[in-house]
Amino acid sequence: MMTNLFSSFDPCTGFLSLNWLSSMILLLFLPLTYWYIPNRFIILYNKILFSLNNELNMLMNYKSLGSSLMFLSLFTFILLNNLLGLLPYIFTSSSHLVFTMSLALPLWLSFMLYGFINNVNHMFCHMVPSGTPNILMPFMVIIESISNLIRPGSLAVRLTANMIAGHLLMTLLGNLPMNYEYYSGVIIIFQILLMLFELAVCMIQSYVFMVLSTLYYSEVN
Repeated sequence: MMTNLFSSFDPCTGFLSLNWLSSMILLLFLPLTYWYIPNRFIILYNKILFSLNNELNMLMNYKSLGSSLMFLSLFTFILLNNLLGLLPYIFTSSSHLVFTMSLALPLWLSFMLYGFINNVNHMFCHMVPSGTPNILMPFMVIIESISNLIRPGSLAVRLTANMIAGHLLMTLLGNLPMNYEYYSGVIIIFQILLMLFELAVCMIQSYVFMVLSTLYYSEVN
């Protein structure tokens, strides 16, 4: 039972596994942006990007206007992978730490290198918050250092855990109507509500990943 339950998260299901190519399906959406007359999907997508761009610029205090393009691309990439994972027979790449850590760790490393190379004093000032008593300063340095080191792990685990939890619930409830025929109507309604909840989780988690990455970047800028 447990093997069948977690088989949907297995990235290698054969000799020539193409599961990880599901994260590249978003390339099929790129030609839509080059249409002479944009469709409703592109209009909605552009409105979302413009509103997110304004919010990111406020978070970064308008210091790096071009950097928002990187975070918006990250948001789009994670969102499409999360949404594609809800479709049947499509591998959910965002439910693996390999996928999420490969996004979070390079971002965190680049931010740290950028901060220590360009502004070392500013990076060390973050270790001790203003108003900290002299006795607590060594402990605050240790605590802030640990919290800084676990940032990529928290980013990756947050996205992975939320995607795994929702998919496991959907898998567990998928066979209930066959076992409980008298309550199949109630179970189907609950499954629809869970599907809507998972849709919201996919959007919220991609937004949270983008916002936290932006906040980490604004600290070193």
